[in-house]
Amino acid sequence: MVAPVAAPSPAAPPPILPLVGSARVLATLALALATFMNVLDTTIANVSIPTIAGDLGVSASQGTWIITSFAVSNAISLPLTGWLARRFGAVRVFIFATLLFVVASALCGLATSLAMLVVCRVAQGLVAGPMIPLSQALLLQCYPPEKSGSALAVWSSTTTVAPVVGPILGGWISDNTLWGWIFYINIPVGLLAAGLGWMLLKHRETPTLRLSVDGVGLALLVVWVGALQLTLDRGKELDWFGSPQIVALSIVAVVTFCFFIVWERGQQHPIVDLALFKRPSFALGTLALALGYGVFFANIVVQPLWMQQYMGYTATWAGLATAPGALLAILLMPLVGKSLHKIDPRIFAVIAFVVLALSSFMRGKFNTEMTFVDMIVPQLIQGIALACFFVPLSSIILSGLDSGQTAAAAGLSNFARITAGAFGASISITLWENRAALHHAHLSESITPYHPAAQMSLAALENQGMTREQALAAIDRLINTQAATLSAVEFFWASGVVFLLLIGVTVFAKAAKTR
Repeated sequence: MVAPVAAPSPAAPPPILPLVGSARVLATLALALATFMNVLDTTIANVSIPTIAGDLGVSASQGTWIITSFAVSNAISLPLTGWLARRFGAVRVFIFATLLFVVASALCGLATSLAMLVVCRVAQGLVAGPMIPLSQALLLQCYPPEKSGSALAVWSSTTTVAPVVGPILGGWISDNTLWGWIFYINIPVGLLAAGLGWMLLKHRETPTLRLSVDGVGLALLVVWVGALQLTLDRGKELDWFGSPQIVALSIVAVVTFCFFIVWERGQQHPIVDLALFKRPSFALGTLALALGYGVFFANIVVQPLWMQQYMGYTATWAGLATAPGALLAILLMPLVGKSLHKIDPRIFAVIAFVVLALSSFMRGKFNTEMTFVDMIVPQLIQGIALACFFVPLSSIILSGLDSGQTAAAAGLSNFARITAGAFGASISITLWENRAALHHAHLSESITPYHPAAQMSLAALENQGMTREQALAAIDRLINTQAATLSAVEFFWASGVVFLLLIGVTVFAKAAKTR
């Protein structure tokens, strides 16, 4: 009797080989352009809200939904990146998302009402979510393993410079042309990125699986992420937990998050691959990246606000004060990337946190007499830290993963980073303003009829032709400036301490070995 012949097992898909020569250069350009366009849109509209709101006939506070709608939908779609890439293929999802981003951008520019603009921004945010982690994953496929650091350096350069360029470009467009061009500029960039990307990457599609849709997990994700993002965006305006709306949103976020974790752990094909957090390199690397970025982002929110509201800087000049650090980081990132295969990435990450702490302590010496050059020096030093921050930690997070896990890991780590940035911005502004109010109360205690220095100052102002009310108002403005500066200085010192504490997390975030 002849023994039955076993059916051959399905052949494994051939490995995706790195690109070489001009193909690699053009693919890098396409992915970098898409990333730059995406990140730029997170900040370019911020300084243009008054212009857009006035043109659409709504208040500035209503205009903030232009930002909130994008942030909420973007945060929801980011964690879905891994599932989308496994189901439809990383290249297809990236190209399709880029083209939809172009369409949504065009519709944003054509919007004739706030409702239409918000709906288009929601669509723009939804398709923008997968673009950033997929560009990171696809870029790594284009380079050999020994040059993965260089690939991450290119990717990190675009994500570093775009938030700096955004407010400057957005302010210039609003001042000199129609606000719709804030969104129209995405059209040629997106079409070029999608065209080049499809031409060079269509034959490099990742393996796909016919996965069932985890509807319950998706619904829970939408609810808890949406509630959390709305809490962060609206908390300051509604006085945080003094508002029943914020309390309700917070409860919804916490409860649905707990249900989401329990549900996803029991699914064979979860919408978000939480098993990645079992890997120490991913968990600790993501924790260091998220917390470090959260504090860093809080600093780049507080300092420009302080400069504009109390130091007399325009939005453009406040943006220019942050530009030198980003430019220095771009110059140094390729050097760091090329060294990652020789030097433990944790060494670079430790250097990053030490330098970030140093630049924060330098800001901790700011006062109301600071010049523009004085503002720039800590930013320049911070540029060294940025070059050693994003690339090494991204390398640790993605180390030891196969091509099927890279997109999911990039999506989750970027979600954690962006969410931490939202936390940092909301909490820092609230703390800064609360501490400024406290300092204002303490400084105002000396403005009494019995304080000689206060009376001398009032008399000097009245001798210049001011009335008593005008003199008191002038002194109150000086007190406001001093109070805001003292509060900012305290925040900068606290940031430096947190950066030093994060060195402990970084030391244990050892890169995993490639399988």
